[in-house]
Amino acid sequence: MIQKMKTLKATLIASVLVLTAFASTSCKDGNKEKATNSTKSEMQGQQDAKAIAVLNDYFNLKDALVNDDNSKAKTLGNTLANSLKSFDASNYSDSEKTELKDIIEDATEHAEHIGERDIKHQREHFKTLSKDVTDFVAITGTNTKIYEQFCPMYDGGTAWLSTKEEVRNPYFGSKMLKCGKVQREIN
Repeated sequence: MIQKMKTLKATLIASVLVLTAFASTSCKDGNKEKATNSTKSEMQGQQDAKAIAVLNDYFNLKDALVNDDNSKAKTLGNTLANSLKSFDASNYSDSEKTELKDIIEDATEHAEHIGERDIKHQREHFKTLSKDVTDFVAITGTNTKIYEQFCPMYDGGTAWLSTKEEVRNPYFGSKMLKCGKVQREIN
């Protein structure tokens, strides 16, 4: 009986040592992976500072439309147009640069129209602008969670992006503030 206890104790100690060695090796590999992901994330953050500015300006414009604020939307449309014009696509592949150039050109035109018109016209241009910004995000990526939301009632169905899951409709504002649903999460 004492011999069996000693054997069991030796087996248990050996098992603990093996598990400790395995866990130690796994943690080291995990740390390498975390370090690599962290470096990629830092590079993306630096690379996409102008993309973040474009998104922030888009979200501010969306909020002005949600609040039925024509004057603020005009100002923010012009602000977004300037952010789009200053976006630097040099860190992207040639095909991405070509796509981004087309997206930015179209989005800038719609943002400028928003900067000049009444709220009904602003909302019409916001529809295409939202599509452009969604395509922009598909290329540039995002470090924050974005919700693509959809309103079936505006112009045969229309999407927009939001940083909040709660629906606040920029196409109808106070008339139908909560009309819509989350279609998908990005990131």
